[in-house]
Amino acid sequence: MRNVLAIMKRELRAYFDAPVAYIVLVAFLVVAGWMLFSQVFLIDRADVRGLFAPSPFSPSLLLVILAPAVTMRLVAEERKTGTIELLTTLPVTDTQVILGKYLAALGLLTIALLATLAYPITISFLGPLDWGPVLAGYVGLILFAAALLAIGVFCSTLTDNQIVAFIVAFILCAALYFVFWLQILLPQSLGAILEYASVSFHLDNMARGVIDTRDIVYYLSLVIAALFLSVQSLSRRHA
Repeated sequence: MRNVLAIMKRELRAYFDAPVAYIVLVAFLVVAGWMLFSQVFLIDRADVRGLFAPSPFSPSLLLVILAPAVTMRLVAEERKTGTIELLTTLPVTDTQVILGKYLAALGLLTIALLATLAYPITISFLGPLDWGPVLAGYVGLILFAAALLAIGVFCSTLTDNQIVAFIVAFILCAALYFVFWLQILLPQSLGAILEYASVSFHLDNMARGVIDTRDIVYYLSLVIAALFLSVQSLSRRHA
């Protein structure tokens, strides 16, 4: 665990030593705030479900872009510069390397998500706000981000080109996000499968204030599967 934390701190420091973290945080907060308050003033009601519910005009869609952007350099850049070889010769395992880098990316996006708490607090002054669905929505958003980041880390292990890693991760994340709306065009049996496979379906449940163990299991299973594939990919690269 000590090695994982050391790698996580190293990656977090790298984020904040460069403009990346600040650009991500500011851009996410500004655009997410604009999206949310546009909806609040439109419906004229103190409701922050728009902050969590998946839609083409939702802050959750921003995470489909941000997750690949945050993770694209984690392994790809180190492979390109050759520092990954040095890292893997140290007394750390591939699992520790992947976990450390993943937790750093998750920490960065968690900070960004928790910073948006300022919006529900502000809206609560405009009218009565039910904090139960708000808390459930944040749990859903963090799990949602965790799943997308795990996919991004896996894609970063596949190439030494950051742009390629970003594009592949974005395509996979976008597919899992938008397939939620495609299921209405398919037969019911196939549609139900695609609905469950969609990250949006499970986020939508939590955005309504429902924390179901099936949704939690789905996200955790996706995270574990993606990180397992990341470890296997990294192992093959320097075998």
